[in-house]
Amino acid sequence: MDFSIWALVVGALLITMVLAGSLLKRLPVSPAMLYLAVGFALGTAGWGLMTPNPRQMSGLLEPVAEIAVLISLFSVGLKLGLPLASPQWRLPLRLAFVSMALTVGLIAAVGFFLIGLPLGAAVLLGGILAPTDPVLASDVQVDEPGDRDRLRFSLTGEGGLNDGVAFPFVFLGLGLLGVHDLGAAGWRWLAIDVLWGLAGGLGIGALFGTMTGKLVVYLRTHHWQAVGLEEFLAIGLVALTYGVAQLAHALGFLAVFAAGLALQRVNQDSRSQAAPKDGPAGLQGKAAHLAVATHPDLAGAYMGQAVRGFNEQLERIAELVIVLVVGAMLSYTRVDWGTIGFVLLLLVVLRPLSVWIGLSGASVSGDQRLLISWFGIRGIGSIYYLMFALNHGLVGPLADEAITLTLTTVGVSIVVHGISVTPLMTRYARRTLGRSRR
Repeated sequence: MDFSIWALVVGALLITMVLAGSLLKRLPVSPAMLYLAVGFALGTAGWGLMTPNPRQMSGLLEPVAEIAVLISLFSVGLKLGLPLASPQWRLPLRLAFVSMALTVGLIAAVGFFLIGLPLGAAVLLGGILAPTDPVLASDVQVDEPGDRDRLRFSLTGEGGLNDGVAFPFVFLGLGLLGVHDLGAAGWRWLAIDVLWGLAGGLGIGALFGTMTGKLVVYLRTHHWQAVGLEEFLAIGLVALTYGVAQLAHALGFLAVFAAGLALQRVNQDSRSQAAPKDGPAGLQGKAAHLAVATHPDLAGAYMGQAVRGFNEQLERIAELVIVLVVGAMLSYTRVDWGTIGFVLLLLVVLRPLSVWIGLSGASVSGDQRLLISWFGIRGIGSIYYLMFALNHGLVGPLADEAITLTLTTVGVSIVVHGISVTPLMTRYARRTLGRSRR
């Protein structure tokens, strides 16, 4: 598509979201649904202005989706302000590890026994489709670091963690297909892809997030230096952390999420006060911002708020671009009763089953358990893993099957979850408020 057409479409969508954003929040319609519909209309099934063949465009779409996921994971880390010792962390950890592994296994079983995929392709499909999406799930995530709601915190933490946890399963699937080195008896996969990947990713992210945050706060409060350019700080920390983790063969997605968490911890350590909207009395403009940014009690909170705000804007732009392309790619799928049955099975049976087993015995209400089971939104993370697989050896009919199942699942998830999120979350908020008043 010509760049001028791209500019027209994206510009119109951005302005539409500004003008109609408040209205959409009250309706059972999500921004992603609008982007998906416009993308489909621009694709070969509509006006034919966009023709992003997944096979031919995978080399370009992989890094674009990768950047979108990285931005979102860092943003999620910045939102999770509860102390790591808080019992509420048990829920997202169980969802991201236990429920995630169960979902991969269940999808692999369906792929192997019902669809007839080879074992490697079935496991790969599980790795692609099991992670929930941190980009499209913003309506069910925490809004502020101090949000203690169990439902929102669990879904936010799960989305931040399981995009990285999915990578070992993707590697396992590719290895079983013969295009990734698993080592003798799988030792390399277990030692490098799983154990070191998880530990190294979390450790590298925590180290760089903490060091960067403390350095910036120190320079601002003691020397009145390194003030401003929070945009550079956000992008720089994401890029640096991800690059180091990837070169060290650790899981880069987990590293970026951990960097966001660590930066948030620095903000809390500096002082638990929120950054004020206005500077000290008598100061205006740049002088007021400088006074707040270098204040020993406020520097950390000011930095965190500025970085988080910039990152959230990037996240929304990335969502628009990726979902627009996903909508255009839907015309390359083969939708039949088998595909529809698989998607319904995943969303209505496999996801809820894995959540109920994973949260067995956890102290969550019935409403929270049901909503966590339902809001396993699939999206940009799955698109990235699909493109990664296509670029790393997934070919032929297996590639066609993966493209169809992944794109259809993501498209259906965007629609059904987008329709249901407003009424369900409104009902949940009312019931929660009602219980708190008793």
